[in-house]
Amino acid sequence: MIGITRRRLLQIGGLGLFALPSLLAASESPRRRRARSIIFLHQYGGPSHLDTFDMKPDAPAEVRGQYRPIASSLVGVPICEKLPRMSRVMDKVTLVRTVRHEMRNHNSAGYYSLTGVAPPTDDQRLRDSRELFPAYGSVVDRFAPAPAGTPTFVSYPYVISDGSITPGQHASFLGPQYDPFFMREDPNSDDFRLPELSLPANLSADRLGNRREVLGIIDRGTELLEFSARARGIYTYYQRALTMLTSPAFRRAFDLSAESPALRDRYGRNTYGQGCLLARRLVEAGVKFVTVYYAATIGGQSFTSGGWDTHGFNNNPMYPILDRYLLPHADHTLPTLLEDLQSRGLLDETLVVWAGEFGRSPRINNMAGRDHWPQCYTVLLAGGGVRRGHVHGASDRFGAYPGRDPVRPEDLSATMFHLLGIDPHAEVRDTLNRPLPVSPGTVIQGVLA
Repeated sequence: MIGITRRRLLQIGGLGLFALPSLLAASESPRRRRARSIIFLHQYGGPSHLDTFDMKPDAPAEVRGQYRPIASSLVGVPICEKLPRMSRVMDKVTLVRTVRHEMRNHNSAGYYSLTGVAPPTDDQRLRDSRELFPAYGSVVDRFAPAPAGTPTFVSYPYVISDGSITPGQHASFLGPQYDPFFMREDPNSDDFRLPELSLPANLSADRLGNRREVLGIIDRGTELLEFSARARGIYTYYQRALTMLTSPAFRRAFDLSAESPALRDRYGRNTYGQGCLLARRLVEAGVKFVTVYYAATIGGQSFTSGGWDTHGFNNNPMYPILDRYLLPHADHTLPTLLEDLQSRGLLDETLVVWAGEFGRSPRINNMAGRDHWPQCYTVLLAGGGVRRGHVHGASDRFGAYPGRDPVRPEDLSATMFHLLGIDPHAEVRDTLNRPLPVSPGTVIQGVLA
C-alpha cells in the first residue's frame, strides 16, 4: 500500500471496500502530470462566442452584430474590440472554438459544463441530487488529493441556480467527504474573512488533538459547514476541521490585504475580480481545483449583476449589458490573472479554463439579443500543459456549427483530468454500484503542449 496516505485510508473507510482496488491502482500507477492545479472560471448564462473570441465580420449584420474585430498578440486571430487588454495576452491561450452538445436549458447544460457528463434529460427542471455525476474538483479530490493540510477542491462565492439549484456543484455519489470547501463570503468586502479559520482564544494547540473538543467548537461556531459530523462521516469532518483550523498556508491565502492595492485594482474591485485573485492565492497554497462562479444567476437583464444570458428580455437589449458590464469584467480580470500567474512562474503548472454552459445564437433575435446555442461555442484554456497561441477547430461561416474538429464537454473533462495526471478512464461507482469512467470523453491531443 505504498503511496496511500492516512487521509486516503480514512476516505476509503467512508466509501466502502469497493473503492480500494481503484485507489490502489491510481496510487501505484502514476500518470504524467502536466498541471498542478486548475482554476475553472464558470461563466454562468453562456457568453456569446460571436461577440468575444469567434467573430464573423463578413457575415450578415444580424449575425456579425455591432462589434468589430481587433488584432491580437496571436497573429491572424482577431478578437472583439471590447477586449483590448485580452487581445495582448492571446499568445498565451488556446481557443477551442468547436465545443458542442445538445442541452438548451441552463440547469442541464450547466450540469454538463460542471461535470463533463451529459444529464439524463435536457430539462430546466433537472434537480440537484446525490444520484447525478460529481463535480470535476470532487473527482480530483478522489484520485489526486492535495497534500495534508490543504483542501483539494474549493468553490465560491455562489451556489448557482436557475429556478432551482444547478446540479454538478458537489461530490454527488462520491460522498460528502469529497464536497468542495465552499464559501459564500464576498472576496471584495472590506471584512472578507473565514470565521472558521480563527481559533478561539482559549484553545491551545495541544487541545486540537482532542477530536471531541474540535468537533464541539465546529458545531458551536461554524457557519459554513451546513451538515453534521454524522452526515459527512466522523473522520472526514474531523480532518477538515483540523485543516481549516491549523493550516497557516491555507489561512494566509484568504488575506487579500497582503496584496498590493495596485494589483487588486488590476484584478477589479468587484466580487469576480477579487475572487480570481483569491484563486491565484489558493493554488499557491496547494489547492488543486478552484471553481470561481462568475454569477449566481443567469442574468442578462442588469448592468451590475448576473450572468451572460443576453436574450434581450424585458426591453434589456444585449449590447448595452455587454458594453457596460460583462465585457469590461472579462477584459479587466482574465488577462490580469494570466499575467499574474505568468509573473509568478505559476502559469505553466496552472490550467485556467474560461467556459460557460453554451454559446449564443448566430442570429440576433427580435429582442436585440442572442438565444441559447449549444451547437457550437468557444472555451478558452491557458497554461497547465496546453499550447500557447493556438486555435483548435473552426466553426462554420456563421459560427453556428463546427466546421472541423468538434469537441464535446466530456472531451474537455478528459483533457483536464489527463493534464492533472488522472486517468480519464479510471472508474467510480454510482449509488447503484455501477462502474463509470470519470470521463466518457477523449483527450483533445491537439491542444496539448
